[in-house]
Amino acid sequence: MIAGSTGPDVADLQRRLQAAGFSISDDPGNFSSATQLAVREFQKASGLDPDGACDSTTWAALVETAFSIGDRLLCLRSPMMRGDDVSELQLRLGALGFDAGRVDGIFGPHTQQAIADFQRNAGLVSDKVCGPETVDSLVRLEGRGGSATVTGVRERDRLRRRLTDLTDLRVGLGSIGQIHPILSGFAAGLQGSGMSTLLLDDQDWSLQAEAVNLFSADLYLGFEVSDDAQADASYFSVPGYESDAGRRFAELIVRELPAAPGWGVGTVQGMRLQILRETRPPAVLLRLGPPAVLEASHALVIAALHRALEAWASDPC
Repeated sequence: MIAGSTGPDVADLQRRLQAAGFSISDDPGNFSSATQLAVREFQKASGLDPDGACDSTTWAALVETAFSIGDRLLCLRSPMMRGDDVSELQLRLGALGFDAGRVDGIFGPHTQQAIADFQRNAGLVSDKVCGPETVDSLVRLEGRGGSATVTGVRERDRLRRRLTDLTDLRVGLGSIGQIHPILSGFAAGLQGSGMSTLLLDDQDWSLQAEAVNLFSADLYLGFEVSDDAQADASYFSVPGYESDAGRRFAELIVRELPAAPGWGVGTVQGMRLQILRETRPPAVLLRLGPPAVLEASHALVIAALHRALEAWASDPC
């Protein structure tokens, strides 16, 4: 849905935006300027690209905001349950020392195991389902845990133990559609250094995330070419949790990039984009443009990525 759209779907969109706390003065069912502004503000608050259009990713995020912990039974199923209630569950479990995986709002095997461990520890029936009794126990224990989730601590420890030899590194690289020469050139250099790499050009970010996870990658770098002058690196971040290793790699990339017209110092931002959310290893999405600048800076950008990766491997977070 975009500006100018009309109908019951737009009315449903407006209702959900208002329920999420975004005011709209447009007539019901008319996607006009106020609705576009509300969509853009919701996207900013949700770590999505704020383009003001309600695509499938924005719609899914909006649907997920409707759930609070305790609204429904949470369990492992296919497709996996998603929502803000799952994120809150993961945060609460992680703060109490139960590793539910990254706070991504997706109820996967790690969250199921953390529920079972918590239930046994709390003297509840360990049915691996987050129902009323489990929620009540989590709420009663609020404040007894730390401010950070155990997941972040374990990610840092795992990476520091794992990255003792650069040749052991497994790196996923991807772009939508055609692989850009910068990405293929970077991959060739990594392979020449003995690293294992996976090049992906699936049209769907979720398919890329699935492939990266199956590859057991230690790191993922996504690449997009922008028509505008920009040098932006994004990593996974949601309220209460961020990927420290992803943020570190994003910062190193921006720091190492060459000077180019319109790039300035570059920007690093935490976001909840699909590819960043669904990849299990630390992930960064790099957006560079315009194409003419990339063509002129091709070799310099590849060299910058190599320097950033080497620095990250020696100190990932």
